[in-house]
Amino acid sequence: MGDRPAYSKSNRSVVRSKNAMIASSQPLASAAGLEVMMKGGNAVDAAVAASAVLGVVEPFACGIGGDSFAIYWDAKKSELVGLNGSGRSAASLDVEGMKAKTGYTELPLTGVHTITVPGAVDAWDAMLKRYGTMTLKELLQPAIRYAREGFPVTDIIAQQWKMNAATLVTEEAQRVFLNDGKPPEPGDIFTIPDLADSLELIANEGKEAFYEGKLAKQMCKCIKDLSGYLTEEDFKNHKSDWVQPLSTNYKGYEVYELPPNGQGAMVLEMLNILEGYDMKSLGHNSAEYMHLIIEAKKAAFSDRANYIADPDFADLPTEKIISKEYAGERRKIIDPNRASEMKDWDWTSSNTAYLSVVDPDGNALSFITSVFCEFGSGVVPEATGIIMQNRGALFTLEDGHFNCLEPAKRPLHTIIPAMVLKDGKPWFCFGVMGGDMQPAGHVQVLLNIIEFGMDAQEAGEAARVCHTAEGVALEQAVQWKERLKLIEIGHFVISKFDVFGGYQGILIDAKTGMLEGGSDDRKDGCAIGF
Repeated sequence: MGDRPAYSKSNRSVVRSKNAMIASSQPLASAAGLEVMMKGGNAVDAAVAASAVLGVVEPFACGIGGDSFAIYWDAKKSELVGLNGSGRSAASLDVEGMKAKTGYTELPLTGVHTITVPGAVDAWDAMLKRYGTMTLKELLQPAIRYAREGFPVTDIIAQQWKMNAATLVTEEAQRVFLNDGKPPEPGDIFTIPDLADSLELIANEGKEAFYEGKLAKQMCKCIKDLSGYLTEEDFKNHKSDWVQPLSTNYKGYEVYELPPNGQGAMVLEMLNILEGYDMKSLGHNSAEYMHLIIEAKKAAFSDRANYIADPDFADLPTEKIISKEYAGERRKIIDPNRASEMKDWDWTSSNTAYLSVVDPDGNALSFITSVFCEFGSGVVPEATGIIMQNRGALFTLEDGHFNCLEPAKRPLHTIIPAMVLKDGKPWFCFGVMGGDMQPAGHVQVLLNIIEFGMDAQEAGEAARVCHTAEGVALEQAVQWKERLKLIEIGHFVISKFDVFGGYQGILIDAKTGMLEGGSDDRKDGCAIGF
């Protein structure tokens, strides 16, 4: 694709295909999506099948108890659309009563009061009704089979499972997601029969089984027993929203993200800020290069802290934030020779599952799903196998804040799919998992390709910098002299290994139709096509 070296500097070869491709963080999920397309299904069909499998094989990261977002290119209409599949807080929520009862001055990270209505199942349904060619009953079969008959636990997933097993504090959560009190080891065959039953109900009865039927009753009973506020009416009233993606132009490439309540605007703000510098001349991952990425991220995140929330509850200045003029103002606060003190967030990580799909007709889908933190809220309703998300933890209890906790409201959301168009056609369908890492991850991957000519695999594998609440984390491949330079100009450099996210992406050659896929070696997954 273009005038790039004929060799790869990455640990994995880039994957090439001329018909269709899917990239996800787990091989069984990629295989399920590919099989759908080889049988004639489209990108949406493949994504639903793959997403369902991810919810089984990466249960701490995603599943039907979480939310989903999507950006979709409809090749027939030459149209780009977005889907917000995130859930809301309880309509009957008594914020002051909850604070008085619990003593909360801020929301905890886990527990019943962090649960919002899960939107993933409705997102599947909405996409299939509008664009799909197959049914939920057909598409959920691989996930049901793996949940009931078992799947081999892959190495990185086993490691993450073990690292976060302490989140499973209830007897039900431990019963379902541990083997005799222990997390599975690599190569163990793990079954989740309760989740298989739940998926089978959805396959047979549709989304109604989840939002109005037996599963809704089971989830709401559990929530009520734990003194939570969500009711069956909240589940019944949930709906996904089709939205218009936001965009900015970076050096001739139209980069698209979803509007709030997600943090996609931060990607566009960062790109606009960095466009004012000659990033290529600084050298890839030089101290000067990483410093600008860090400072652009700080500026964007100070805006995230103030202005990213549910747009149904406030008139948000989103268009201003993603404008070139505003980027010029923000650029003025960046000292190219000194780290700033801006720090307006607390989260350092979370887990997510992202997948990218391009089908034989040229439809492209960027899809992301998550229960937020590992094992979400820690709440698993009895006999469901469903991990309830903890997205509500991202609300603030600060009165009058755009993102303050209110009834029937969506919280600030971290998961963001992305799509890049070139000359009006899809060019790059990608995402980077990992909570706060995602905006900076998107930016770094894009710069790797646009500025440095990397292929779809190299761009995702290249060492990343992650600015966290604790300090600046650098991957091992970053040279020591560049680390020391960052320290010299005021950055607090820390040692971290699991905060750099997980990338999946597909580049599309508009002239030849050739697809070029990459899958992050920080995850167990793969890109595969035919």
